[in-house]
Amino acid sequence: GSLERRRCLYLRTGRACCQMVEVLLAVLILVCSSVSCGSAGGYTGLPALGGIYYYQYGGAYSGFGGAEGERAQQLDQRFYLLKLPIARAAMVVGGCLLVFPCVLFLVSILQVPWHFPAWLLIECTLYIVIAVSTVPALYYFLHSLLSVYNSSVCKEREQLYQSKGYQGFWCSLHGAEIAAGLLGCMAAMAYLLSAGLAVRDYRTVHEQKQKPLQL
Repeated sequence: GSLERRRCLYLRTGRACCQMVEVLLAVLILVCSSVSCGSAGGYTGLPALGGIYYYQYGGAYSGFGGAEGERAQQLDQRFYLLKLPIARAAMVVGGCLLVFPCVLFLVSILQVPWHFPAWLLIECTLYIVIAVSTVPALYYFLHSLLSVYNSSVCKEREQLYQSKGYQGFWCSLHGAEIAAGLLGCMAAMAYLLSAGLAVRDYRTVHEQKQKPLQL
């Protein structure tokens, strides 16, 4: 019937496409945040494991021994604990950003905006609030990470691994964290676009519902 046709037509609208993009961006933010968190395993004595672990970061790894090995493990664990709250917060935000467009998509599929056009204005307001809130959230995320990388724990850890020729432990933002920041910016732009589309659709629905009265 007409209800099913409207549901199928919604899948081809700009709002539906934006919501799908928002879901994809949220998933990628979750993935990047989990990569940023890393592992709590700490130093595991890589030379003893052999194979890919021995050459994972390029060249033969001379390895730690005795007190150095224990210190490397302590620094790994402390560094992990410093980054853990930031990564968890980013994953929570990513999860919320994943649920939000899914709920709006379901609401639109159920034709709530058609029966209650004012919902589109509420949706527009929510999108604007989230887009604006994304800016301080990104600042907090990057500022907190930089604080961890500038900590004495990270500096000592970097020096300890570099003294053995072990690469990949620099005190700087890595690719996943930079990607999470860029994805957050893209998500904010997608939310602003969705807000504009919600206003446009409100006008369209309002005009269509007024047509029978004009006849």
